[in-house]
Amino acid sequence: MFSVSQHGEPSQILQGNQHICIAVAAHKNYRMPEDDMYLPVQVGKDLHPDVNLGKRFSADNSGDNISSLNCYYSELTALYWIWKNNTAPYRGLVHYRRHFETTDALTRVMHRNRFDKIIREPEVAELLADTDIILPHIRNYYIETVYSHYAHTFPVEQLDVTKDIIKESVPEYLPAFDAVMKNTKAHMFNMLIMKHDKLDEYCSWLFPILFELQHRIDPSQYDAFNARYPGRISEMLLDVWINTNGYSYRELPIISTEPVNWAKKGTSFLAAKFTGKKYSKSF
Repeated sequence: MFSVSQHGEPSQILQGNQHICIAVAAHKNYRMPEDDMYLPVQVGKDLHPDVNLGKRFSADNSGDNISSLNCYYSELTALYWIWKNNTAPYRGLVHYRRHFETTDALTRVMHRNRFDKIIREPEVAELLADTDIILPHIRNYYIETVYSHYAHTFPVEQLDVTKDIIKESVPEYLPAFDAVMKNTKAHMFNMLIMKHDKLDEYCSWLFPILFELQHRIDPSQYDAFNARYPGRISEMLLDVWINTNGYSYRELPIISTEPVNWAKKGTSFLAAKFTGKKYSKSF
């Protein structure tokens, strides 16, 4: 049902910054941050072998990888790749159009170019001197719980089966799972920076749950948009892992490199809640 692949030699794998390395998941050519802390990773390379994004990109089908699952796991194939193939003491994941933003007020006000507002290595290093985990600002659904929002927008049995797996395999995480589902807030987007031992612990916990979920709910039964449910479910599991272990963290604002259509997002959110119209595409 799923496959883990081995390709290439370690010497062929780009490492990026040797202290902090943040994978930027991308499936197409796009402007990347200039700071060498960021390592562009071409996701889904196994599925699109003819697409070559250039020498700056490391392909997610090198080394130990799950590149062939990108159509289900989305940016998580980059997370798996940097977990298994990178040796930096601190590692992380962002998206080609969604980044952590600097907390420097002057920079945020003075620069109109969104790429100039993306956080740089010195600021991240300063934050990591006091914490092992950096997350995006928590997202608040206000009129929805995490569970009800998913139920209104996607097939809710995916969450129910996830709960069954947690109850059976890691029952100590069940109270936190239930608490997250009842909350209106969560750290979303699969964006994170962690010390290597925390990342290893998190990924060693997360991926077996997702692999079992994929085994129980065949994603091939869905269209391409809905087949990406393992990537979506993982967003809600991050807080389950953090809260159970009592880990502290720092939050950073998020910046999108493209304008966000908040009216469209808000309309779709309300339509899902009050009319039952589920999401059919990304925003």
